[in-house]
Amino acid sequence: MDFWQRYRAIDARDTRFDGQFYTAVRTTGIYCRPSCPARTPKASNVTFYETSAAAHDAGYRACKRCLPEAVPGTPAWNIRQDLAGRAMRLINDGVINRDGVEGLAARLGYSSRQLNRILGQELGAGPLSLARASRAQTARTLLVSTSMKLADIAFASGFSSVRQFNETMVEVFAMTPTALRATAKHHKHATAATALTLSLPYREPFDPGVFSFLAVRAISGIEAGTPTSYARTLRLPHGDARFSVNYDADAPGRPLTLTVGAVDLRDLPALLSRVRRLFDLDADPVAIDNALAADARLAPAVSGTPGIRMPGALDPQELLIRAMIGQQITVAAARTALTQLSAAGSASLLPGDGLDRLFPTPAQIAETGYALLRGPRRRIEALRAVASALAGGELDFGYGEDLPGLGAKLLPLAGVGPWTVGYVAMRVLGAPDVFLANDAAVRNGIRRLALPPVPSPSPAAEVPSPDFRGVSPWRSYATMHLWRAAAAQSAPRSEKSVPEKAMR
Repeated sequence: MDFWQRYRAIDARDTRFDGQFYTAVRTTGIYCRPSCPARTPKASNVTFYETSAAAHDAGYRACKRCLPEAVPGTPAWNIRQDLAGRAMRLINDGVINRDGVEGLAARLGYSSRQLNRILGQELGAGPLSLARASRAQTARTLLVSTSMKLADIAFASGFSSVRQFNETMVEVFAMTPTALRATAKHHKHATAATALTLSLPYREPFDPGVFSFLAVRAISGIEAGTPTSYARTLRLPHGDARFSVNYDADAPGRPLTLTVGAVDLRDLPALLSRVRRLFDLDADPVAIDNALAADARLAPAVSGTPGIRMPGALDPQELLIRAMIGQQITVAAARTALTQLSAAGSASLLPGDGLDRLFPTPAQIAETGYALLRGPRRRIEALRAVASALAGGELDFGYGEDLPGLGAKLLPLAGVGPWTVGYVAMRVLGAPDVFLANDAAVRNGIRRLALPPVPSPSPAAEVPSPDFRGVSPWRSYATMHLWRAAAAQSAPRSEKSVPEKAMR
């Protein structure tokens, strides 16, 4: 968007752009979200920033009226596969909190000096400033949503000291943590006293079908799901966690509520980031739906289910294992195999609500888990080899990859082909433009959505592309609609690919 497109958006107070850019006003020294209800400033006094961190670094403070930090994140970090997008995905996952700038740079294959220079040019702020803004946003969420002690909030948000926490909150919000907490009305929740309950902001519309997608794939003892809820155990860098997410379509604002049953506070920022990725809460559904509806084959599906989401991944390594087991078989068969494999995992240290196990680690799968699987020997050996490579560090990938890099790491592996790489890219990277042409359910969905032929007005009339190139860069969301159409035609089935040459 250029300056005047953004200016028209703030003049219209368009909520669709909240979190996608920030408006700083020179005469007031504050920055706002695009939908801020305050009077539209003169264009000559306005500067737009890609991130709140850039506005902080330029000397602006957050608006107390519109609370620009209380918005969904920008969808650009999934759309963009460049260094800036990759870095932001890792920063949001807490890599700087755990490994510092040097660790972030190493994951991205750059020196810290190069990384600082490139992010400063692309986003207007360096990695430390971007991580600081992320900590401030997490802290604000915890202050207004929970009754946690201020010291606990400081360390849960990633600050190294309470003093640093206090100074940052005053600098960013022009309010002390205590004053910021006083602006919120706390409500009692019917949860255990030790649980944290947070509201997850998102852009409307929101299709809750993502819950059903996760529910039919849920592994007993590790996950549980319904059409409006999802819960599971999860292994995070500092310990085990347990959480649940619930959607209430009948309540005002149709809230999405995250309840964290147990977590090491140091892992809380990573958990929040991964849950948001799991439910694709930073997507821009209006832009996506407008593009998909331009294809006549998809228009009825988009009209019937606006705001479809693309499920993410809570653990990249786990997702690869699940993808390898699930290819070429139905959802039910994959769930059975994964349930058998889960016996190789360890018991959760945080039992509750019937969730008493953790998904097995790659080391556990390589040592004993592979023996629990049934099927062709070559497929099981391929899975064991991948698990061994993950456990030994020879194979390492995550949210900071780009599509070419992910393919370069995964395609040489036995048992991994283009379908697997595409599926992992969709769910781990949030890559929006993947089309799984060899997927059986995709082909069934296309047949399900097929329209009767319409006579072309002229020989030169455009014929819809068989790979949906006309809806780029949103073909991953087209895939979600096709999967749903295929599932509606019969009992829910897997994203099932045709045999691949890589399955050797």
